Amino acid sequence: MIPFPDISPNLFQIEVFGITLALRWYALAYIAGILIGWWIILRAIRTPRLWDGPAPVTSEQVERFFTWAVVGIILGGRLGYVIFYNPSAYLAEPWRIPMLNEGGMAFHGGFAGVVVAGLWFSRRERISPLSLGDLLALSVPVGLMLGRIANFINAELWGRQTTLPWGVIFPGEAAQTCQGVIGLCARHPSQLYQAALEGLLLALVLIWLAFRRGALKRPGLVMGVFLIGYGLARFLVEFVRQPDAQFVSPGNPVGLAVQIGGYGLTMGQLLTLPMLAAGLWFIWRARSR
Repeated sequence: MIPFPDISPNLFQIEVFGITLALRWYALAYIAGILIGWWIILRAIRTPRLWDGPAPVTSEQVERFFTWAVVGIILGGRLGYVIFYNPSAYLAEPWRIPMLNEGGMAFHGGFAGVVVAGLWFSRRERISPLSLGDLLALSVPVGLMLGRIANFINAELWGRQTTLPWGVIFPGEAAQTCQGVIGLCARHPSQLYQAALEGLLLALVLIWLAFRRGALKRPGLVMGVFLIGYGLARFLVEFVRQPDAQFVSPGNPVGLAVQIGGYGLTMGQLLTLPMLAAGLWFIWRARSR
């Protein structure tokens, strides 16, 4: 087992007039992910050989869209967590919904928020929604990787208990709530699994397709590969990721959201199924044109 590293969730912390101000790694991951994604998109639209003709968007349009993308990420991510993962708690206390300082963001909700913002923006600016989707898909994995690393630093969203040699003894409840274990126990560092699969690996694949294989000339192809890649990575990691406490019960110890016969899916796996189906459709459409 590996002890959890001594890393503070705060990059730095200062006190001004009795008020504590801190910059958290999680916030820095969001900021860095958005800025790096912006840079990747600008690099793509400024490389003429990647396109069949002129680039579908301008630098000024990208700058305008990112404001709406940030709004979509925050609103969609929060509402997605409220609706998909803990609706009963927030219906009982709806004033807690805007309290982002308590945590609780869902990738699938943030993704839906960006999709809505992208469709609205592409219609207003009269640009191809598929090409805009390709550019966004190209920019997202780096942010996912940084976000999952920040989840690890925060010691949150940890995995199920394990006896594998790379199991991590997370602090607090994670190390003290394992079944059949006396004392502390280790868990899968599922945040790092996700950072490697849906972050680093997916980023390398999409950048290779876009900059080496001319995938941006087939609108929708990069977006389809992203949906398939993320969906498969998330579906697999869910087998070793600890589900949210509200899904776990004595009769459902593995936290399945849907059970049919002897089989079931976690909420994370259930939400990836539409992404996988959409990804297959976008790839088929791009290759058949």
